[in-house]
Amino acid sequence: MSKPLSDHDRKKQISVRGLAGVENVADLKLNFNRHLHFTLVKDRNVATRRDYYFALANTVRDHLIGRWIRTQQHYYEKDPKVSLRYNCTKETICTEMRNSMNLGLDMEELEDLEEDAGLGNGGLGRLAACFLDSMASLGLAAYGYGIRYEFGIFNQKIVNGWQVEEADDWLRYGNPWEKARPEYMRPVQFYGRTEHHSDGVKWVDTQVVLALPYDTPIPGYRNNVVNTMRLWSAKAPCDFNLKDFNVGGYIQAVLDRNLAENISRVLYPNDNFFEGKELRLKQEYFVVSATLQDIIRRFKVSKFGSREVVRTDFNKLPDKVAIQLNDTHPAMAIPELMRVLLDEEKLTWDQAWDICVRTCAYTNHTVLPEALERWPVDLFAHLLPRHLEIVYEINRRHLENVAAKFPGDHDRMCRMSLIEEGGQKRINMAHLCIVGSHAVNGVAQIHSDILTATIFKDFYEMEPHKFQNKTNGITPRRWLVMCNPGLAEVIAERIGEDFIRDLDQLQGLRKYVNDEAFIRDVAKVKQENKLKFSVHLEEHYKVKINPNSMFDIQVKRIHEYKRQLLNCLHIITFYNRIKKEPNKQWTPRTVMIGGKAAPGYHTAKMIIRMITAIGEVVNNDPVVGDRLKVIFLENYRVTLAERAIPAADLSQQISTAGTEASGTGNMKFMLNGALTIGTMDGANVEMAEEAGEDNIFIFGMRVDDVDALDMRGYHAEEYYKRLPELKQAIDQIAGGFFSPKQPDMFKEIVNMLMHHDRFKVFADYEDYMKCQEKVNALYKNPKEWTKKVIHNIAGCGKFSSDRTIAQYAREIWGMEPTLEKLPAPDDTL
Repeated sequence: MSKPLSDHDRKKQISVRGLAGVENVADLKLNFNRHLHFTLVKDRNVATRRDYYFALANTVRDHLIGRWIRTQQHYYEKDPKVSLRYNCTKETICTEMRNSMNLGLDMEELEDLEEDAGLGNGGLGRLAACFLDSMASLGLAAYGYGIRYEFGIFNQKIVNGWQVEEADDWLRYGNPWEKARPEYMRPVQFYGRTEHHSDGVKWVDTQVVLALPYDTPIPGYRNNVVNTMRLWSAKAPCDFNLKDFNVGGYIQAVLDRNLAENISRVLYPNDNFFEGKELRLKQEYFVVSATLQDIIRRFKVSKFGSREVVRTDFNKLPDKVAIQLNDTHPAMAIPELMRVLLDEEKLTWDQAWDICVRTCAYTNHTVLPEALERWPVDLFAHLLPRHLEIVYEINRRHLENVAAKFPGDHDRMCRMSLIEEGGQKRINMAHLCIVGSHAVNGVAQIHSDILTATIFKDFYEMEPHKFQNKTNGITPRRWLVMCNPGLAEVIAERIGEDFIRDLDQLQGLRKYVNDEAFIRDVAKVKQENKLKFSVHLEEHYKVKINPNSMFDIQVKRIHEYKRQLLNCLHIITFYNRIKKEPNKQWTPRTVMIGGKAAPGYHTAKMIIRMITAIGEVVNNDPVVGDRLKVIFLENYRVTLAERAIPAADLSQQISTAGTEASGTGNMKFMLNGALTIGTMDGANVEMAEEAGEDNIFIFGMRVDDVDALDMRGYHAEEYYKRLPELKQAIDQIAGGFFSPKQPDMFKEIVNMLMHHDRFKVFADYEDYMKCQEKVNALYKNPKEWTKKVIHNIAGCGKFSSDRTIAQYAREIWGMEPTLEKLPAPDDTL
């Protein structure tokens, strides 16, 4: 089992070990053996690797528990404002595991046994995990709320080149990080009808599902703060279907309990796409209702361990609670908070509305029309009849305000209504969020500007003070120190370790841009990461990797707007150039593309098949040899990202300008020493500002160019006729060059590109190819390449999620971050 550590490996662990703060190795060993024996009922003779992993995880958890309890106690004593983020996600945070190096165990083997808690889609879920890390590290009294999905985002298998989905049974062996809290179980109501009485409204004849909370500790960085992520699981009440518990129906009634518990069974796997299913709306209301009950319970008691009601004045709620809606998925928090304040706490509408608006804030994460949530009124009426009444009243008052400010502007009132008329009536959840929140933000400057200039223009003109920007960020603890300890160490040798909690300190690397030793060290770490990843790739894909080739990586959800197809056209063109001039000195590349396609998104699945088909041809062409390889990275997820990103030379961020709200993968690559080829979209714009435009490969249309092209009309065939290399590539795809057994396999993709491509792939092809030639030229000069890498790393400070969260705290939540360290549990207060 054990593998001795070289001095070099020990040295590389310095920064990482600091994440944990476990000083007493003897205690660690004792507790590890205790868990192996008493918790897992094993001894060393029969224990498996998974037993060792669970013993280790339980040991680390023990180490957190004292701090966890102490943190909650501290929050109750100090009674600070509390921030709640609604997310349907999280990654288990195990920043402490590497300490087990001292136990003579192979850490990497054990880490491979930890299941990814894939409880979110694409970047939105991962962003939430980074935010939780930062909130704990900044000492903010914050809770992350979501659903404890039994099955997270599916596992992707590639079978004969096609994506096949497998259920993600991540809880199969149990989850050592969570603690069930049945004492805080809450009832959630659905269906029924409303009764209006003189003393208020009652929601009656409802079906009840119980929400059972599971808590996971979220440790801050070296500050003894441990916050809580609370995920809700659906349970049927004991009297579920009681009316059927007669002689004939008893067994069926017990079996039907599954129907209630299906609410937390599975994550909907769509990213940037709205699917208006009843079960999805149930999930959204379930997490909102349970969470708001929890918030109000905590607000009322405000004394550690107490159940007595201390506070009853709800006017103070916005002073003590901030609720951040992470996209529109938790938008039901607005009518639900209103329902609680009106029907249960008996406040007036004006009092309740003032409290609601001052408490809630909304973050928008997409401008794609197909992603915006618009729920059918009929479904709402059936599932949540009281909430529909409340939404109608919110809308009535809202439209009165619009009419008062813009008298006679009927079109504006139609555009701004929460209810979309025409055909099937729908509720526009983004409009509900804007009206019911005191702050609305986009997630990169260009995105926030697009919101106020286009989809939310009317709302901006009505209430400009609500609109802000909060550029996304990533946690440097996971995305540098943990995943790239070699690079973290090389940086720490130059500027110390404080950059881990203050990423702006990376600016201090600018003075080393021309330092030969630093250039050499940075390049050496990259090469080591590439060699390590090459071993992984050769094991998994049986393709011989040239570790001296440029590692060119595009990993993200598969979507037309992210333009994996543009990447494919570059691969095909590069392949054709090598074939045409096989004796030329080409810059070798290993192109890797990874990401999941939503199971119902046919075009995205065809894009995956095309990437694998191109790989089958290119990787088996002896003329090309090791100058070009194409690999589709199967089952892209956090643990794979942690291997791939530190090994990348080139990061592809090539969405059509104006479509990617921010992106966060782009930031991870930048921090780990890759150069970016990208459009002026999302956070790429700010990355170019921070690193210097000369140090990033920018190409293609800007937002204004895209708009101008829309006005003129985009005609793909003009580019096809004018650009011979583009024509050749498209003809090869259409003619079956990459699918000889089924020549028309990709005819739908060709048809889309030629006749109805919303994302204008051909319009950026020529500039993209020119830009790729600049990339090739620079890669041939390793020293100059590495200098640009250093400029990029030095410009990453802005993209720490600590900066993002500090801005949310100060500018939206009215809270002040602190770097103050709490006393450790064994310290006296």
